[in-house]
Amino acid sequence: MIENESSARIYRPDLDDPTFDDAIPALAKINMWPVPWVEVEDVANAVLFLLSDESRYVTGVALPVDLGMSQKYSGA
Repeated sequence: MIENESSARIYRPDLDDPTFDDAIPALAKINMWPVPWVEVEDVANAVLFLLSDESRYVTGVALPVDLGMSQKYSGA
């Protein structure tokens, strides 16, 4: 969803014609860990956890799979 020319320009406005590869270091800086994005498997694993018996007592909670980005910018 983010691998496109518009994202590259947003994250690298200092370059005239940035590529997505140019944006990777900037993308990694917006997360709590120096990783540019969440992999599909990470989201799938969270869904599988919620579907499993292991989560039987988990109720009414948000489970962000976002490399800590929402925590980093929440002011907490």
